[in-house]
Amino acid sequence: MSLLQEERKIILSNEFVDAFDFAEVTDFVKNASKELFISHHFKKNKNKKMMVQPRGGFPTYEKQYALYEFFLKANVDVLPLTVDSNTRLNDYATAQKMLRLSEENNIDMLNGYPLVTHGYRTTRKMITHFDKPVSLRHGTPDARLLIETAIASGIFEIEGGPITYLLPYSKNFPLDKAFLYWKYVERVCANYSQLNEPINRESFGPLTATMVPPSITIVIQLLEMLLSLEEGVKSFSVSFAQQGSMMQDIVTGAVLKKLARFYAEEIGCGDADIHLVYHQWMGAFPMNRDYADQLINMSTVIASMVGADKIITKTCEEAVGIPTKEANAKTVANTQYTLRILNGLPSVVDEEEEEILTLEVKAIMEAVFNDPADTLWRKVFNCIKSGIIDVPFSPHIINHNEMITLRDAQKNIRIIKRGNVPMPDRCYEYHKSQCDLSKDTTSIVNDIIHDIGIMQ
Repeated sequence: MSLLQEERKIILSNEFVDAFDFAEVTDFVKNASKELFISHHFKKNKNKKMMVQPRGGFPTYEKQYALYEFFLKANVDVLPLTVDSNTRLNDYATAQKMLRLSEENNIDMLNGYPLVTHGYRTTRKMITHFDKPVSLRHGTPDARLLIETAIASGIFEIEGGPITYLLPYSKNFPLDKAFLYWKYVERVCANYSQLNEPINRESFGPLTATMVPPSITIVIQLLEMLLSLEEGVKSFSVSFAQQGSMMQDIVTGAVLKKLARFYAEEIGCGDADIHLVYHQWMGAFPMNRDYADQLINMSTVIASMVGADKIITKTCEEAVGIPTKEANAKTVANTQYTLRILNGLPSVVDEEEEEILTLEVKAIMEAVFNDPADTLWRKVFNCIKSGIIDVPFSPHIINHNEMITLRDAQKNIRIIKRGNVPMPDRCYEYHKSQCDLSKDTTSIVNDIIHDIGIMQ
């Protein structure tokens, strides 16, 4: 028995998990409908229609089922399974208790679907009934048990990674452990990918969704992609979120696509399928629902100009709480309508901005590769620890938070203090030249606060 299989048996012997039948799950994945694999749809849709995926998760099976019915009527392409926060924190005892209360009282006591508690046998009935690709959205640093349950349920797209699901969400969870736990995830996904269509892995590009410069977003996307591909994953989606400037989004999409292909080939994984995902605005939403609808519509236009393979939607209820199934379905239908009208859009990439961003990304990537550690994950760990990679507004204790960003007059995110991030002087001076830095410190801080809530 391999070391991985021994580890899997230990993980799946958890007291909150029903007996896991490896042979039965393997047989299920091998014979699963191609329609359940987003990787199959990516191949089928090549250079055609962008896929639309909402978010959404309810505690009970019945409510999740009803949500999917609403989404199907709205012509959804990819169904979401958003997991509750207790499951995200591996607190399965509380998830189990809150699910029972939700079922008994018909009140949502969880903010998502407790997948581990429901188990794969129950969840698979729902997934296979709808026969649409489902994407697991969760935010879990240790997702080992969760992804085993997800794949056994028929969920063949797994979002997240050791950086993107840790630095934006956690304060104290050890980063080195997260890297090792996600190495397990990659290996399990790679193993199952040999049985049928590939399991698609997707990185979480928005990060903190707060003033993150494109170079940091791209570097982290590339590194999570490489960590996944080196374990044998053959289908990977890089992603980023609307940043507040159409020009900057178009440049970011162009550079991310180009460099993802470049670095995949550099490590001998040029045969992997790489896709681009665009998140509608992830920052603070306007309370005015008409403005929220306009923001969502503009995000869809930009996604078309970026040439995304998939768009992940938001709703006009983002500012007031967990969106209803009606609001979620309405956004899906509206986004599909907008995409149908647009039918693809040309985009003009600003050459100077593209050159500056490419130089920044390559300089940071070179610093990571030059770290003396013997494995890529250790190199990345060291670079986060030393501040070579620095995510603005991350709550995690390992993150330096020395990089400071500001919006220029055109709403582009600019770096005005680089900390230990090794961006070339030419790029740094270019960023600062786009901003009015003659103001006093208080005024600059007020500008940053304003920039964080720019869409409100």
